[in-house]
Amino acid sequence: MLPDEYRTIDFFAEDALPAPRMTPAEAELIAAEHLGVTARAQAVGSQQDANFLLLADDGTPATILKIANPAFSTVEIDAQDAAADLIASACPELRVATVLRRPDGSPLRTTVDTENGPAVARLLRHLPGGTLSGPRHLSPGTVARMGTIVGKVSTALRDFRHPGLDRVLQWDPQHADRVVAKLARHIGEPDRRAAVRTATAEAWAHVRKLAAALPSQAVHLDLTDDNLIRCLDSRPPMPDGIIDFGDVTTSWAVGELAVSLSSMLHHDGVEPHHVLPAVRAFHAVRPLSPEEAEAVWPLVVLRAAILVASGRHQAAVDEDNSYATDALDHEWRIFEQATRTPLPVMSHLIREATGMTDVPARTAQADVPAHPLMRDLAAHDITLLDLSAEADSMDHGAWTDAGTEARLVTSALADGAAAVATRYAHARLAETPALSAESPATVPTGIDLWLGRDAVVQAPAAGKVLAATPGHVELTYGAQALSLSFSREIQPVATGATVRAGEDIAHLRSGASLHIALRDPEGPAAPRLVRPEYAAGWLALTADPAPLLGLPAESDRASEGHLLDRRAAAFATVQEHYYANPPRIERGWRHHLLSADGRSYLDIVNNVTPLGHAHPRVERAVSRQLRRLNTNSRFHYASVVEFSERLAALLPDPLDTVFLVNSGSEAVDLGLRLAVGASGRPDVVALREAYHGWTYASDAVSTSLQDNPNALATRPSWVHTVDSPNSYRGRHRGPDAVRYAPEAVAVIDALAAAGRPAGAFIGETFYGNAGGVALPDGYLAQVYAAVRRHGGLAVADEVQVGYGRLGHWFWGFEQQQVVPDIVCVAKAMGNGHPLGAVITSRAVADRYRDQGYFFSSTGGSPVSSVVGLTVLDTLRDEDLQGNAVRVGGHLKKRLEALADRHDIIGAVHGSGLYLGLELVRDRVGLEPATEETADLCDRMLDLGVIVQPTGDHLNILKIKPPLCIDTTAADFFADMLDLALTQL
Repeated sequence: MLPDEYRTIDFFAEDALPAPRMTPAEAELIAAEHLGVTARAQAVGSQQDANFLLLADDGTPATILKIANPAFSTVEIDAQDAAADLIASACPELRVATVLRRPDGSPLRTTVDTENGPAVARLLRHLPGGTLSGPRHLSPGTVARMGTIVGKVSTALRDFRHPGLDRVLQWDPQHADRVVAKLARHIGEPDRRAAVRTATAEAWAHVRKLAAALPSQAVHLDLTDDNLIRCLDSRPPMPDGIIDFGDVTTSWAVGELAVSLSSMLHHDGVEPHHVLPAVRAFHAVRPLSPEEAEAVWPLVVLRAAILVASGRHQAAVDEDNSYATDALDHEWRIFEQATRTPLPVMSHLIREATGMTDVPARTAQADVPAHPLMRDLAAHDITLLDLSAEADSMDHGAWTDAGTEARLVTSALADGAAAVATRYAHARLAETPALSAESPATVPTGIDLWLGRDAVVQAPAAGKVLAATPGHVELTYGAQALSLSFSREIQPVATGATVRAGEDIAHLRSGASLHIALRDPEGPAAPRLVRPEYAAGWLALTADPAPLLGLPAESDRASEGHLLDRRAAAFATVQEHYYANPPRIERGWRHHLLSADGRSYLDIVNNVTPLGHAHPRVERAVSRQLRRLNTNSRFHYASVVEFSERLAALLPDPLDTVFLVNSGSEAVDLGLRLAVGASGRPDVVALREAYHGWTYASDAVSTSLQDNPNALATRPSWVHTVDSPNSYRGRHRGPDAVRYAPEAVAVIDALAAAGRPAGAFIGETFYGNAGGVALPDGYLAQVYAAVRRHGGLAVADEVQVGYGRLGHWFWGFEQQQVVPDIVCVAKAMGNGHPLGAVITSRAVADRYRDQGYFFSSTGGSPVSSVVGLTVLDTLRDEDLQGNAVRVGGHLKKRLEALADRHDIIGAVHGSGLYLGLELVRDRVGLEPATEETADLCDRMLDLGVIVQPTGDHLNILKIKPPLCIDTTAADFFADMLDLALTQL
């Protein structure tokens, strides 16, 4: 018996759609007898069909056997196959699971009997790579790629017509209200059942208003993580394949996007704002109309509701279907995430993501009132309280004190302010915890007002009283709702249904506080503080109440995207920034960096500030010196002498003479000039995979391929390189690393034999650019001896690792038990102030006069010298080198423990607080996990940690935080790293 060829499915006419019950043995028989394929069958999950992967004799995948649900007719199968062929033709860059065909072009399919009637069985192209299924976190790039594919499919199917598309599917959002009404009873938990019904009713009401303006077309309607196939060996996983056309139908075009977005929401760490890259990507390929943009999130909610109701129903009627039962938990997570943020908020975020912010918002800004909200309280009597990241009141770590806001208010009132008011939409920094895996709610949707004298709250205009209870009044103000909240002990005066302009609302005593908010009366009530990722959506539903107090409303501030555009326009783009979408960092404190939207990030990369950000001692010293004098070092003053003496005293004999410059690049450049000048030999030997700076000379000896991909090919003829002595991934590993030194010595000797003896050897004393890899024992002793034997000098680059960062050694060369001829140092010297130095012997320094004179305008200035002295004092007084030993040792143990649980960790390099976590795809071949490292850094940013990659393969996390970092912060970093690696 054949399935009705022209009948199409009507879900509401079916009692249930259990998947065909078919064993692998039966599938093998169907493939062999009806389709001519002899293979071993392996069941593959499906909600309503029976799918099998057919394996060849050697175990390699050959094809897919798909046995459709008996409810689906031949004409519907034809439509699915035609749609797949169309997409494969229109989008050759995508892999598509098309039906396999015989030489005459007919599809390889047959009809088989099942317990529920005849069903169509056919062979489909197998796409290797695996799906995006599972809990794994989706990177922004993966999310965007999903949106791009969905946009391409929607465009390809726009004009597709077929009688098999005329179907009524339970997955079609056009029927969502009816599907939930029919199936919700299968949701056993009363609270969940009620939540699904409530969310469905609200979302359907939104969609119904827009339905007439939503274009319909052929849709795949199941471009989910389960049906998008990963590119082979892509890392992080990037989709390029499409399977399962079983839900092809005609529906709202925008539903294609909503279905895909919903499938992202169950992945680890993904919440609604994380799917916006997919919206942008879809819109770039297939532009959304304003109505479609408005409908996207209600359709996501409807899809989530359908999934929950249908999943429970399918599990009830098809108990043996593990694919359906295993999905129940993640379907509920999708629903929770879809409904955690109100529809109007997400709709505005989607409009913003698609560049539709010119679409009028529902709520206008507050007008100047007929009567001020506070009687006899003038604007000039009100002190504005700035609690943002840029406020002076947040200095010296004040934001970490839970009582900061109260203290600032008390102080302002004590100074005579009649009232103190906060600012609308400006992130309040004191609301952020120092360490947090999730961004805190910091952005205010209203204004808080504290009174320094008795005051009367009056109606700013005539309006209706929407609510009047102890401690709260809400009334209309034009098209808006004005919400006033105060102590519950205060009874509102206005108790009628309406108020006249200027009528008393409440009497407040001195010391009372009042929260003022304006919102769209048809929208949700806004929390007092919202998270930055959702702030634009919430603020679109509110208005600045400042004009009600006679204060100016906040003007629109430039978006972060606009600020980045301005940076690109005015600031040379070769000066790159961390992250594709970087947070705007406007404040630092100790080992924390704070963004303009009030998020605190743990700083794991800043070896520029060893004392920690905004150290008060440095601030005071700089301020004091700037009030007195700042000039160049040709003038005679004490600080440059004292600093030079202190610096020289930190080094062994004969290193007793100091040059002061502004940066590490300048220090290395000068160090090389000193070496070449003193030796009289222009040739220099440098290590590969090293970075020394950007000046001509320091760049010439920089061989890092990440800093310059052509580094080795573009070196000037006077630079000669030797192998990177990397004992982990170099040519000689482990115990064999002792071979690096003799090989380098051989190169130095060969140069001398060729009549070009090296005037200098330069190298980091602890391999910082390679991720904190220690040089093999005795390496520098042998190399230094060789270069000196031929009249050259040893130049030590201590820019990254010097100044106590290694913990057990103040200088990296101490670990090698050598003394260089020239030491170059910077970064840590100024705690963020531009300061560098070269320290050498008097004999070498004096030879510089053969090349002319040396002068640096601000190198060694009074301010720079004072900063340098203060840093040295603080390193000593706060025992920060000791802290590097203690906290660095603790952190390294934590990282080594992570390596036992995560195979991707190949090695933990380093010492003290200069550590490197090297990520590899296998621990034998050491294939660099470059893409995974980039993905990990993005995820860590999401979790509140700033960390970046280093090394020629960018597969090493450089771990070099301020030396003041404590164990609590180190544990937070390790915990977040563990979480992110688990989700990777």
